[in-house]
Amino acid sequence: MSRRWGPIVTGIALTLTFLTLVVLGTLGPDRPSRAGEAQGTAPPPDWLRKLRDGEKPPQFVLFSFDGAGSHEHWQRVLPLARKVDAHVTGFLSGIYLLPDHLRGEYAGPGHGRGRASIGFGGTDAEVATRISDLNTAYRQGHEIGTHYNGHFCAGNEPSGGRWSQADWTSELDQFFTIMRGAAARGLVVPENSIKGGRVPCLEGDPRRFLPTMGERAMTYDTSLTTEGIAWPELRDGVWEFWVPVVRVPALSGKKAIMMDYNLWYSLNGAKEEPGRDAEFTSVTLDTYRAAYQAAYNTNRAPLTVGNHFNDWSGGAFSRATEQFMQEVCIRPETVCATYTEVIKWMKLQDPSVLDTYRTKPHAQVS
Repeated sequence: MSRRWGPIVTGIALTLTFLTLVVLGTLGPDRPSRAGEAQGTAPPPDWLRKLRDGEKPPQFVLFSFDGAGSHEHWQRVLPLARKVDAHVTGFLSGIYLLPDHLRGEYAGPGHGRGRASIGFGGTDAEVATRISDLNTAYRQGHEIGTHYNGHFCAGNEPSGGRWSQADWTSELDQFFTIMRGAAARGLVVPENSIKGGRVPCLEGDPRRFLPTMGERAMTYDTSLTTEGIAWPELRDGVWEFWVPVVRVPALSGKKAIMMDYNLWYSLNGAKEEPGRDAEFTSVTLDTYRAAYQAAYNTNRAPLTVGNHFNDWSGGAFSRATEQFMQEVCIRPETVCATYTEVIKWMKLQDPSVLDTYRTKPHAQVS
C-alpha cells in the first residue's frame, strides 16, 4: 500500500465540479477497440500517430492497480475496461505467484527467507486462478508491471526506503525469477513485457532503483510524486510518470497524493468507518473529475490514477475508480491507456511540439 501523504490545501465544492463535468461528459465518436493490440492482432488505434498541425495531445488517463492479485477485482475491471475501450496497468506483487508452500524461495533484502509484509500466493489453486487472470489481462491488451515482492515499508526495516542499489537489484532479480517459475505453471505474460513499476508505499531512493530498472531495459517508473499534474520526465534513462499531489475539492485547504490509500488517510486517517463509505466514494470521484479537468483544460499531461486491488472502507475507493473509468474513457480526445502505450505515442511526436506542453505549468486543481 502507498503510505506517503503530503500536505493538504483549499478546494471547491463537490456540486460545482460535478455539474461542470456532467456537461463535458458527452460521448465522443466510436473508436476501434484496442483489445488484442499487445499481441499484434488488432490495428493500431487512431490516436497512436503523430499529432497533426495545431492538434492538441489526447488527454491520457493511466489507471493502475498495485498488487494486481485479486481475482474479484480483475473480474470487475476487465469487463468494464473492455466496455469503455480502456487499457489498464496491473503492478504485480511477485510473491502472489508463489504458493505458500514455496514461500522459502523468496528472501527480501535484509529479511529472513520466506518473510514478507503481505501474504504469499495461497494455495496452488489460488495461484492458478491468479495466473489465469493475468493471462486474460495481457491477452486483452492490458499491461503488467512490477510492484516488486515483499512490500517492506517504513516500520518494517530494512524497508525499501533504505535499500541500496544492490538491494533493489536483488528484489528485481527475484521478481523475474518468480515470473519464470510461474511461466512453468502456465503464465503467458512475457518477462520482457515488464517495462515498469511502482515501488511499495512510494518509498525508495530513485538514485538507487531507477538505474536498476534501466539496466534491465525497463522504460518507466511511476513512484515519485509532484505538485499538480505533469508530463513524464526522463531520469536515468527511465520515464518517470508522476503521481500527482492535488487539492481535494471536498476538503477545504487540503492536498493529498492522488492514490486511494492517501485519499483515505486524508479523509479520516485511513480508519474503517461504516456509514461513511458513500461519502468517501463521492469525495474521491470528485477529486478524480477535478484533476482530469485541470489537465484537459491546460497542459494535457497524462493523469495517473493510482489504486490498489483492495476494498478499503467497504470498497469506497474501488467504486470511485470504476465509476470514473466509465465516465472518462468515453470522452472525446481522451484515451485510457497503459504507460507503454503513452511512451509509444510520445516517441512518434515532434519533440518541439511536446515541449510546448511540457513547459506549461503543472495542472492544478483549483
